[in-house]
Amino acid sequence: MAKMHSTAPIKETAILVAVADQNTSSEQLEEHLEELAFLVSTSGAETLSTFTQNLPKPDLRTYVGKGKLEDIKAYVKAREVDIVVCDDDLSPSQVRNLETELGCKILDRSLLILNIFSLRAKTSQSRTQVELAQYEYLLPRLTRMWTHLSKQKGGIGMRGPGETELETDRRIVRDKISLLKKKLEKIEKQSITQRKNRDRMVRVSLVGYTNVGKSTLMKLLSKADVFAEDKLFATVDSTVRKVVINYIPFLLTDTVGFIRKLPHGLIESFKSTLDEIREADVLVHVLDVSHPYFEDHYRIVKNTLSEIDSSNKPTLVVFNKVDRYKQEHQLTTEEAILHFEEMHLSKEVESSVFISAATKWNIDEFREKLFDLVEERFYTIFPNYLKKGAY
Repeated sequence: MAKMHSTAPIKETAILVAVADQNTSSEQLEEHLEELAFLVSTSGAETLSTFTQNLPKPDLRTYVGKGKLEDIKAYVKAREVDIVVCDDDLSPSQVRNLETELGCKILDRSLLILNIFSLRAKTSQSRTQVELAQYEYLLPRLTRMWTHLSKQKGGIGMRGPGETELETDRRIVRDKISLLKKKLEKIEKQSITQRKNRDRMVRVSLVGYTNVGKSTLMKLLSKADVFAEDKLFATVDSTVRKVVINYIPFLLTDTVGFIRKLPHGLIESFKSTLDEIREADVLVHVLDVSHPYFEDHYRIVKNTLSEIDSSNKPTLVVFNKVDRYKQEHQLTTEEAILHFEEMHLSKEVESSVFISAATKWNIDEFREKLFDLVEERFYTIFPNYLKKGAY
């Protein structure tokens, strides 16, 4: 009998490396590494181990100190590790030195996130946005990193007298960035036209940290087939659906999730996607209450909303995944709600509701609170709606 061979791709193996200063607690460091491991898993690799070091700031040459580097080197060699992932952005020299010392692929946090975005991008707009962010990430890191990009355009006529391969690379990347920006401008003009056509409808945007259940909630409200998965950045494309509650229609948009240390290049490249949030009338800020640091996630999203001038919009804060919290803490629903209501955050926000999108628990109250915010905006746009006998 012939021997069967698996055709499934072999998973790459990875180790995680993080440097913590005196302001980072052990609990925070653990949470950061859990998130980094989730990013690695979302990328399709398997995390074997983690290495951490307390330093005032990362080592300028190799990110970690000499002793820790030797520990990592021994582990990489013994386990034949494919990738070392660092929880901060690395300089070109740090990447080069780590590659030389460890003899494997080195990724920093931004490059890992960019890789996930490239896997998740489905539309022409999001693919162009990701490609632009990748090239802008690459440009300052081209020092001694000859990648033979010139092969993409052919070598004839590309190089001037005495021009080095590195200079050619830089020029090709700059040209590519310029072309991608022009392409994005064209796509964005089409997006603006589409949004103008929707101007007479109330617009609601779902916002929140990544993997908090926005797409599940979108699917529940719109009763449409929306992709939802328990992975970071399950979608990077804005999805717009028409929803009707109590005879009042509105447009509901699911947007890309935010994350700690989201690469600035991505925020810049995705500004047209973020325009869906900027131009929204109402925000639904979704939180995963089962996550131990959901209050930190709330601040991260609020800060990002402030960056795009969208933090003062009417907002319904949705405390999602109550079912998971109850299960993890072995509480009844009443006990869980009492616990949440005592939290500082629940007292701080103006309008909030506790739900489980997965089990559809308390969805009716969520609909009512969302309707109140939508109705207020709707009658601002259509003050004579009732007089026309639309009901």
